[in-house]
Amino acid sequence: MPTDDTRAGSRERAEGRERAEGRGRAEAPEQAEELTVRDPVSAPDAEGRPRRVTRRFPLFTRDTARPEGGGRAATADAPAPARQWPILLVVGLVGIGLLLSALDVFRWGLVLIGAALLCGAVLRWLMPDVGMLAVRSRFTDIATYGVLGLSIALLALMAQPDPLLEIPFLKDTLHFTVS
Repeated sequence: MPTDDTRAGSRERAEGRERAEGRGRAEAPEQAEELTVRDPVSAPDAEGRPRRVTRRFPLFTRDTARPEGGGRAATADAPAPARQWPILLVVGLVGIGLLLSALDVFRWGLVLIGAALLCGAVLRWLMPDVGMLAVRSRFTDIATYGVLGLSIALLALMAQPDPLLEIPFLKDTLHFTVS
């Protein structure tokens, strides 16, 4: 019966913890220091005891893993800006785009912001390590940067007055929703 096995296993683990902490039966000092582990273990927990590895997801998340590709983009001996050049490139382009928008060249400023996000998507796709540009999984980052960058660039090209890009069904959708 699985419940009996579970109870027996938890009882054995509790006895093992008591023995490891010295609360169990009186044993010789060299035996008390040894810890017998029957299950596969991973890194030790906060108290230094090995944890049991399970295939089940934990009920509560205690820490987060670095996203895939979240390592440094340059070697450790390089200065900090050189290690994070991908995010600095994207943020710098967005900053220039915001400056252009503030100086009344809003269309090209917004196109530059969209292009910066598309550049971030391409960097995330091509490079194994992009530093702080890696926020989530590779697929999610590429999809997010790509969709947002393309949307911003297309909307900037369709902005009035004198749009550079006209998409007829969007004009019909606008008239349908407004009227």
